[in-house]
Amino acid sequence: MKKAVTAKTGAAKNADGLSPSKLIDGRIRELGDWRGETLKRVRELIREAQPEVIEEWKWRGVPVWEHDGIICTGETYKQVVKLTFAKGAALDDPAGLFNSSLEGNVRRAIDIREGEKMNEKALKALIRAAVELNVAKRKPAKKA
Repeated sequence: MKKAVTAKTGAAKNADGLSPSKLIDGRIRELGDWRGETLKRVRELIREAQPEVIEEWKWRGVPVWEHDGIICTGETYKQVVKLTFAKGAALDDPAGLFNSSLEGNVRRAIDIREGEKMNEKALKALIRAAVELNVAKRKPAKKA
């Protein structure tokens, strides 16, 4: 069983010796179609919105972006690239980006279909809001 790995330390790698960032690079190349291009662009936007983001590779091959907790995951399916925000139900979404997983109490997702234009400004704002929520909910360090 492969262990979840973190790009932050650079020391943690999967069983093949690859960092999460390299595994995500590989997924983008492996897809080789609109889904790879979409995942690549989403990744760029996440990094622009939060330069200190940590990339992880979890659950047998899902790109995950974290900052004081999970921001979102980037799953690829035949018809969509799905960005699932771990605490999406708690985020304001004035641009109406969330269009999937709307029935839950915690998560919300954005399904991006082939040829759809992303509202990049709104997506970056949503990413920043997710980071702010994670930071606000971070547990304070225990005193010794």
